[in-house]
Amino acid sequence: MPGLSGPSDYSQEPSRHPCLHINAKEPFNAEPPRSALVSSYVTPVELFFKRNHGPIPLVDDIERYCVDISGLIETPKKLYFRDIRMLPKYNVTATLQCAGNRRTAMSITRKVKGVGWDVSAIGNAVWGGAKLADILELIGVPKLTSCTQSGGKHIEFVSVDKCEEENGGPYKASIPLSQATNPEADVLLAYEMNGEPLNRDHGYPLRVIVPGVIGARSVKWLDSINIIAEECQGFFMQKDYKMFPPSVDWGNINWNTRKPQMDFPVQSVICSLEDMQSTKPGKVRISGYAVSGGGRGIERVDVSIDGGKTWMEATRFQKTGIPYIADGISNDKWAWVLFELTVDIPQSTEIIAKAVDSAANVQPEKVQDIWNLRGILNTSWHRVHARIGHSNM
Repeated sequence: MPGLSGPSDYSQEPSRHPCLHINAKEPFNAEPPRSALVSSYVTPVELFFKRNHGPIPLVDDIERYCVDISGLIETPKKLYFRDIRMLPKYNVTATLQCAGNRRTAMSITRKVKGVGWDVSAIGNAVWGGAKLADILELIGVPKLTSCTQSGGKHIEFVSVDKCEEENGGPYKASIPLSQATNPEADVLLAYEMNGEPLNRDHGYPLRVIVPGVIGARSVKWLDSINIIAEECQGFFMQKDYKMFPPSVDWGNINWNTRKPQMDFPVQSVICSLEDMQSTKPGKVRISGYAVSGGGRGIERVDVSIDGGKTWMEATRFQKTGIPYIADGISNDKWAWVLFELTVDIPQSTEIIAKAVDSAANVQPEKVQDIWNLRGILNTSWHRVHARIGHSNM
């Protein structure tokens, strides 16, 4: 498209922070150390996980860059970058999480297919941009519309990047029109991340942010928006990111029997300790993140230091100095909650975290119960084994 292009090789990739753990080099997929995630409520851009399906697109001429909006609407339109920036700007604090977060742990139980991720394929950022509901209103689609006069019920986002899974074509995904036209859903066409222009890895110059939904639907490097009758038929909507039961394998899978995954379930992770980490006996600070999809708050985070025999409730917080209450009006409803608890650990033990969201959804105890062949949505109880070493001094 004019002004933005998707390279066919990896010779012009951007630089990345050296602390990132690289899970795949081409396309580049990497995550920060888990301890970095709880160092701040808003994740620094350079430490935000990188999830890519092809070479990173390049901007040739920002003045020529535009987004085509067409499909089942009366008046197709081209929106230039400058047009989008002239619309009312909103800042939305939202957590993005790859559906494959914690896939590596699921693969230990039984092999799965996909990029291996530890616990850091997640990050929280302040996204700045125009609301999609405002943009659609410009082309004659009123707010809170579930179907256009021409029968459009879904909004498809098409990128410019080139994906092997799409046979060299672009990445694409869709959401329901009712969600796109609802201002309260906070769906953005974002051009800023943490107060700065998006960088290349995160979608410069323009990307979609769909809060409360798996990261696969927040399409980067936006090329076009299509109003369509049925959900997107692209690979990542129809043959990936679907939740199957443990009984389904590659020999009996039928992709048509499951809907594309949208909201992510309640999740919590301990970030202050690595598994099998050695520490001294005494007071140990246990901290991490908890998050749930669909704008649901975190009602409780429970921590056990004896392998699940007894539990203690951790302190939850978002912004410093503001008490956190699940679904409170002062909360960032699309963002994660950090938790912490200081406990006395005299001997080696298994430490566990599990969360409950504001709809009383809970995390499953065992990863075996939610194993699936693509290794998505591992939200089982998070466990780390602390090894207590006694000093001779």
